[in-house]
Amino acid sequence: MDGMDGKRADVVIVGGGAVGSATAYFLAAADDFKGRVIVIERDPTYARASTPLSVGGIRQQFSILENVEIGLFAREFVGAAADLLAVDGERPDLGFVENGYLFLSPPEGRQILAENHAVQTAAGAEIAWLEPDALARRFPYLNTDGVAAAAFGDHGEGWIDPNTLLQAFKRKARTLGAEYVTGEVTAIDRGAGGVERVVLADGSSIACGTLVIASGANSGKVAGLAGVDLPVGPRIRTVYQFDCRDPLEGPPLPLTIGTTGVFVRPEGKGFVCGISPPEEEDPESWEIEVDWRWWEAVVWPALAERIPAFEAVKLTGAWAGPYDYNSLDQNAVIGRHPEIANLIFAAGFSGHGLQQSPAAGRAVTELVTAGGFRTIDLTRFGIERILEGRPLKERNIV
Repeated sequence: MDGMDGKRADVVIVGGGAVGSATAYFLAAADDFKGRVIVIERDPTYARASTPLSVGGIRQQFSILENVEIGLFAREFVGAAADLLAVDGERPDLGFVENGYLFLSPPEGRQILAENHAVQTAAGAEIAWLEPDALARRFPYLNTDGVAAAAFGDHGEGWIDPNTLLQAFKRKARTLGAEYVTGEVTAIDRGAGGVERVVLADGSSIACGTLVIASGANSGKVAGLAGVDLPVGPRIRTVYQFDCRDPLEGPPLPLTIGTTGVFVRPEGKGFVCGISPPEEEDPESWEIEVDWRWWEAVVWPALAERIPAFEAVKLTGAWAGPYDYNSLDQNAVIGRHPEIANLIFAAGFSGHGLQQSPAAGRAVTELVTAGGFRTIDLTRFGIERILEGRPLKERNIV
């Protein structure tokens, strides 16, 4: 069935950020898919998108096995991206800084850290367990008071340039035949057989064989157009930038998550840091403004206590961006709708969308081409748990 303007695609992806563009790439690159792919992106500048405003983390330190496996694939994909996403001999440099992730646990969290570590290492992740004395020797600039244990991913964890990955996915997908359309979806028409077409704000429409909702923080709104209640919306996160007067004597600082939840990592000659605010002070919002309150009240005091050199720092800037928050359990929703067979979700990544985009794109492609997951079984991430109110809790949220 054609749209009102005659445009039709085998797969329509709503959202051209990291997850949507990864999906377009994997579909277009698949040997067993020859259909037409159209990606609808409302803002091709990505000025208010989550991907380019993220801190670009890549890690395997999660508590849920599937998230660890997703992280392992991200590590593999980042290592091969220059070849996989090359166009006309130009190989993208993702700028991978392999400094690792360092999780510090207070005494009351030691058992959970140990359980998470067991899941990670059983899956093949290379995560070192550090007792406080070993932690102090390895990172002499850390104050280990109040730290019962630490876990350090010294291989395959770190951060990349998020916009480079996004643009590389997009460019390669387009080279392979995927089409990008600028527009905002304002209606999703359904019939007896499922989704029939999407209607854009300019009145045009695109008929589709399969619809993929990969709209980041806007995914809940888009799903609502199809009559589906998806608890995914925007929460605003602030990242602070600062310089330190005294250099840290020792190995490069990993992305370090302290016992209070404050994170910090190097960025150029300075550092970036932040914290997720408490639930009661974290409303759903599209007001993308820097929240300066947390710097003086929570972030800087925690940094100065954990790394004494950070007692003398200069705040140099900050930015804010939307976080696609799944209010049920802060985990991704990936899979088909049980009653709308041609509707697939890849949303609600809750801050992990960039690093989970390669696995998400591959997973959606498997659903389209093979009718089910073939590499990582992401059945537990399906929307069924949302519809039934069964949260799948991840204990390593940053």
